[in-house]
Amino acid sequence: MQGLRAAPPAAFLLLLLRPLLLAAAAPGAERELNPSSRLAAGAARVALYYLNFQAGSPGALLALGQVRKATLKSIPDSGHKYYLQFTTEDYKSGENAGSCLATVLYPKTKSPPVVTIKCMHTKDQKQIEEEDNRLYQKLRHQTKPIIGNNIPDSYGNIEPALEPVWALAVAGSSYIMWEKSTENLGYFMAQVKSVKQWIRKDDFTEFDYTVLLHEIPTQEIVSCHMRLTWLPGHPLKVKYFCASDNQGLEDGSGMESGSAAGILNERGANF
Repeated sequence: MQGLRAAPPAAFLLLLLRPLLLAAAAPGAERELNPSSRLAAGAARVALYYLNFQAGSPGALLALGQVRKATLKSIPDSGHKYYLQFTTEDYKSGENAGSCLATVLYPKTKSPPVVTIKCMHTKDQKQIEEEDNRLYQKLRHQTKPIIGNNIPDSYGNIEPALEPVWALAVAGSSYIMWEKSTENLGYFMAQVKSVKQWIRKDDFTEFDYTVLLHEIPTQEIVSCHMRLTWLPGHPLKVKYFCASDNQGLEDGSGMESGSAAGILNERGANF
């Protein structure tokens, strides 16, 4: 112990950090993350964006509550994989909505994060289906196509008549945000700049949107054009192009790689 006390400060610090440095350098090493860190919260949001799009249900939209546990693993030749446990909130009301377990792999290649997620909801499936059906009926029985701008407005308000198209925009933009997210870049939907409904002869509803995404941590606003097609009980279909993208039109159908299967609808269940 005498020798340890006499060690120079720099050498002593290196001695303390040595286990961490070795762990970081070791292939396949795991390390615990601070649950409140930006990386942990960002990965949890990516998992929820994937889930919201796959669900294709405005009544089932979830937002991140609190990350309870986060672990990061470096996988050689693949990328960084996050193991997460977190709570969720109802996107509209902000009330507790349950808990999720998820993994998020950020590939080394330029491809979307690979997500596996399993959740326990406080809202049962019948309640979700009833909410979706009410919203769908509102959209189908419009006397004229819905046209809207700046949702929410500069005061954060959303007209009741525009709440259905806002909810669909959240679900659709979840696809864009999941696909564009990286380990160091995240997104929030800031506003629906414009929306126009297209009248169809079949049962589907269809909208053209311009959505504004808030990019973190750059603080840039990214404008994306999105065409969305929806019918309750069917996969959500999204095609989009963002002003910052150089590639052509991207599209998704709610059948992307990953897994949102095994979602458990159990009232009051927690991990």
